Amino acid sequence: MMLIPTHHFRDIERKPEYLQPEKCVPPPYPGPVGTMWFIRDGCGIACAIVTWFLVLYAEFVVLFVMLIPSRDYVYSIINGTVFNLLAFLALASHCRAMLTDPGAVPKGNATKEFIESLQLKPGQVVYKCPKCCSIKPDRAHHCSVCKRCIRKMDHHCPWVNNCVGENNQKYFVLFTMYIALISLHALIMVGFHFLHCFEEDWTKCSSFSPPTTVILLILLCFEGLLFLIFTSVMFGTQVHSICTDETGIEQLKKEERRWAKKTKWMNMKAVFGHPFSLGWASPFATPDQGKADPYQYVV
Repeated sequence: MMLIPTHHFRDIERKPEYLQPEKCVPPPYPGPVGTMWFIRDGCGIACAIVTWFLVLYAEFVVLFVMLIPSRDYVYSIINGTVFNLLAFLALASHCRAMLTDPGAVPKGNATKEFIESLQLKPGQVVYKCPKCCSIKPDRAHHCSVCKRCIRKMDHHCPWVNNCVGENNQKYFVLFTMYIALISLHALIMVGFHFLHCFEEDWTKCSSFSPPTTVILLILLCFEGLLFLIFTSVMFGTQVHSICTDETGIEQLKKEERRWAKKTKWMNMKAVFGHPFSLGWASPFATPDQGKADPYQYVV
């Protein structure tokens, strides 16, 4: 039989009959179908709260420091509408990325009965995760925070308190894109507001005192610049990962490619849905990924 290299994240079981069923049983109280996915991780929850706080802080400064006190009502209405729409889409994308099952493999299914039901052919092997007692599909990896194996896991992101995987990568990409856009928009408005305040009386360009206005604008400028750089880099990284059909973990570990190579356009449609539509930009549109059987456990 041809030997297959052992990966340090995976246990290769060539003889399913030697599995011990008593050590790999499903959880005693499985959640009902359709249960909302949420990771109870203190660090992730704190990061998610900070994310919302920073977006709401930007909302406060944009509305109450720059737009509402402005005498140019057309400027205020247009920029207020655009900024609030982008902020709403960013937070909606964040919620979908955080509350969507990223592609978790059923926990505790590495039992003798289940492996026998796969009807393995001679020479075929299955991958067993010793941490969550699951039979891992190809390209799945175990997340120590989620405590589950995740299909096409890219990475675990504390800012969305979830893994980025097969089922929620679209929402994570949209989240990074909309955060980058509102950061850029906020920076542009801060620049115009500073120019306006330098030309006019500082006491008339804001409802707050000049020192308070300057502090609020500088903090917003720092926040916007920081998140513009961070989310732009993350957005580009994710798009590159999608186009090459290679997750962040696979790139980092330089795993041997064992899956079919597709065009960049087909890879994009596999994540954002078939066919191309405005739904690609909507966090409320669940993509029809047209993916194959998710339970391809054998190689």
